[in-house]
Amino acid sequence: MIKKINFLFLLLLIAFPCQTFAYSDYILAGGDNIGIRLQMKELLVIGTYEIDDESPALIAGLRVGDKILSIDKQKVSSIQEMNDYLSKSSSDTIQIGYMRDGSIKETTLTLKEGRTGLYLKDNVAGIGTLTFIDPNTKKFGALGHEIVDSTTKEIVDSLSGTIFSSSIHSITKSRDGIPGEKNATLNPADVLGIIDENTDKGIFGTYEDEILKDNLYKVAKIEDVKLGDAKIRTVIDGSEVQEYSIRITKVHETENKTKNIVFQITDSKLLAETGGIVQGMSGSPIVQGEYIVGAVTHVVVDDPERGYGILITNMLEEAEN
Repeated sequence: MIKKINFLFLLLLIAFPCQTFAYSDYILAGGDNIGIRLQMKELLVIGTYEIDDESPALIAGLRVGDKILSIDKQKVSSIQEMNDYLSKSSSDTIQIGYMRDGSIKETTLTLKEGRTGLYLKDNVAGIGTLTFIDPNTKKFGALGHEIVDSTTKEIVDSLSGTIFSSSIHSITKSRDGIPGEKNATLNPADVLGIIDENTDKGIFGTYEDEILKDNLYKVAKIEDVKLGDAKIRTVIDGSEVQEYSIRITKVHETENKTKNIVFQITDSKLLAETGGIVQGMSGSPIVQGEYIVGAVTHVVVDDPERGYGILITNMLEEAEN
């Protein structure tokens, strides 16, 4: 299921310092389904395998969740870099620098048939929903929460990333206790934007595709958000963004600032198609009248008709940090 309030006070020529933000008063509400790819800063060990009944990686003491930093003191950050080094090396023994639980360690690994016995990952990919684009700065936000690695369950520390076009071809419906999901066809070559950061309030970056300014909404402060009827913008078929009815039942500040809005889906068509909130809806903008108020972030697993959202100002503030 991405990621503040301008104030300058002058009195008697004394300026009282405060934090100000430069996001626009009106921003484009998204709803588009997007593909997401993040290049990780370190190589992540996601498994090991045996060669002739032995795993060189396990013998060297490496395990799932370790982050590979270097080979023979040379930094590596991608599978390609590691393969290139090994293909040029004439030694069967390599020194591997790695990180485990925040501590940097080193071990000796003896290759077997030129192989390490390691399964590695250097990027993560998935789908989500574009939340907003600031038409003046071209900054975008999506998701409303962080991207975590499925192996370590930790936030992905990324070097770079892209968002790109995708199309929904089917929906696996949610039911009580089991969240459903959007199933999409990805088009990584059609890059829409460059990701600068992955944070607990979403992914943010610069939008590079054409911007159509036909869905501008006023940015809502928390006091502008009202209990009652609202809509979410999302895609459940193909690439067409549609609006679906919800009811906001609670609005409040929370410590982690990602579950500020509590809502229930009331749209009969959406419920019939999806069973409620499904994975891939993260970032779907919540709009109310002339305002964009927030974005969908979480589903209540035992009751997928209900969910949580983040305030749009929290995402816009994060985009500028």
